[in-house]
Amino acid sequence: MLELSDAVIPLLVHALRDAVRYNEQLLQSETLRNRDEYEEYLVEVSQLYAEVKTLYKKFEADVGNFIEDIW
Repeated sequence: MLELSDAVIPLLVHALRDAVRYNEQLLQSETLRNRDEYEEYLVEVSQLYAEVKTLYKKFEADVGNFIEDIW
């Protein structure tokens, strides 16, 4: 199990959310090469984002809400 400091968890949620959004937009590009690789990467990043959000919810229950409007 990966252990993260309290300061890192909210930052990681934001970073992964941004990565998902960026890659979703990237897949809209008509000139994108290796589309299959980007689609696979987006699936993996999305799964990690979901796991980190679950971790954050547990963290939030213990210390309160640090992130507004991430869901």
